[in-house]
Amino acid sequence: MSTMNVDVNQNKNVKTEDILCPLAEYEECDFSKLLQKPRLLNIERQSSLDERSLSELAIGISPRLSSRATDMNFSRIFEPLDFICSPVGRRSGFNTPRSQTGFEPHPMVAEAWEALRRSLVYFRGQPVGTIAALDNSGENLNYDQVFVRDFVPSGLAFLMNGEPEIVKNFILKTLRLQSWEKKIDRFQLGEGVMPASFKVLHDPVRNNETLIADFGESAIGRVAPVDSGFWWIILLRAYTKSTGDTSLAELPECQKGMRLILSLCLSEGFDTFPTLLCADGCCMIDRRMGVYGYPIEIQALFFMALRCALLLLKQDDEGKEFIERIVKRLHALSYHMRSYFWLDWKQLNDIYRFKTEEYSHTALNKFNVMPDSLPEWIFDFMPVRGGYFIGNVSPARMDFRWFCLANCIAILSSLATPEQSTAIMDLIESRWEELVGEMPLKVCYPAIETHEWRIVTGCDPKNTRWSYHNGGSWPVLLWLLAAACVKTGRPQIARRAIEIAETRLLKDHWPEYYDGKLGRYIGKQSRKAQTWSIAGYLVAKMMLEDPSHLGMVAIEEDKQMKPLLRRSNSWTL
Repeated sequence: MSTMNVDVNQNKNVKTEDILCPLAEYEECDFSKLLQKPRLLNIERQSSLDERSLSELAIGISPRLSSRATDMNFSRIFEPLDFICSPVGRRSGFNTPRSQTGFEPHPMVAEAWEALRRSLVYFRGQPVGTIAALDNSGENLNYDQVFVRDFVPSGLAFLMNGEPEIVKNFILKTLRLQSWEKKIDRFQLGEGVMPASFKVLHDPVRNNETLIADFGESAIGRVAPVDSGFWWIILLRAYTKSTGDTSLAELPECQKGMRLILSLCLSEGFDTFPTLLCADGCCMIDRRMGVYGYPIEIQALFFMALRCALLLLKQDDEGKEFIERIVKRLHALSYHMRSYFWLDWKQLNDIYRFKTEEYSHTALNKFNVMPDSLPEWIFDFMPVRGGYFIGNVSPARMDFRWFCLANCIAILSSLATPEQSTAIMDLIESRWEELVGEMPLKVCYPAIETHEWRIVTGCDPKNTRWSYHNGGSWPVLLWLLAAACVKTGRPQIARRAIEIAETRLLKDHWPEYYDGKLGRYIGKQSRKAQTWSIAGYLVAKMMLEDPSHLGMVAIEEDKQMKPLLRRSNSWTL
């Protein structure tokens, strides 16, 4: 198809009307008794915490609490997440003689900030995002573009550093791109689809700049980015929490953008499950890797985006309709995910003993999964204490692979119950060599190889075993691990992973990913100066330095969404 090349005016037609009901009030109110005061985090009982990690964690909390932290029970040093707001202007190591903790920042921090600022992309004089990579050693492909999912850690880093304007510009620019007509061949995509990426084209003759967007028509496999819209909503909520400024989310354009994204996801069809049916390659794993169906990454992001939208949507006539639909979907989705995607030692044993061909409403093996399809590796991988959300559940099929991003998002969104969150962290600790190794963190585990690799990937030379998305190690995942560790009260896990990364990331020039079973080798096709590797490291550092930043990316448990846990008791064994 012909490339879309459209002039985009700088923030025109964006109204800033006064709204009668600010979003700050919504975040603390009750939607049909769905939202209740969040649970206080308890970080006393975790095995990975030591006295050093507790004291360092206390130093970085908000000034209002720090004076009392040493005298109070550590189970109450956090405020509920929905009431935490990171103050704009607080800076973390860059351009300051000391960090907020009182310790000298790691020398890598200043280097990382300089590299991140070099990656900024400008449109008509304003920064609108960060380029995917600044590696000029090979063909650009699409690494010279601004990706929606890639910008999220960059945006969080700038928010934590008191620079919200970059994030605001990005949100508004991508919102304008959403309104474009989107066609692949002769088929028109849904109105709410967000772009996977965009780039700025400069015409030196006319001295003019235009934006060009990719909605999947140029992507490998021609797959639309399902996750882009979810990440956009999550980042909008992070901006609102960080700045306390509700006016951006309250703009009619932002409200409409959210509703368009939600319309795509909440539409009725032939589905019998509340999960989203997706094609392979629709998310971070953007190549054929056997994640088609109901991939856990999309379901976790979907859940997180629904919860964020619930806090951002206005209670006008259109907003109320979507709020009601979101509430119903959240209840169904949380039940489904906690019941059927969750795997621990006991549930694994139950599946191992499943009967098949059950035909009734009381069937235990509801998806008719064949016990003989259980992979051999899962029995050694699953610890007695621990558990995780598996990769996919659909009729007669379970993908038992571990996916890092999804399980961390499950913790941050409270899709995982407190017990399940603890079990996920227990699993990471007990399978440290497999999931972290010599460079954090495995995007999925284990790798698929030999005959299975040929069938599942189509002999993809980039996704060979323990490389790229097939068991490769991605430093960007550090920020998600750090946030999950802070939320579960186990910062020492994140600190240990960051210390491993600091031994090599700068020396290796910020690679995109690492290869090998332990993540020992720079990826064979890995780009250097990968922006989200840089930003992921910075966000992880700042998250540990000032845990109040957690409020941007985490939502507390909703007591009304009752979990089904009768089959899962590995954390009490």
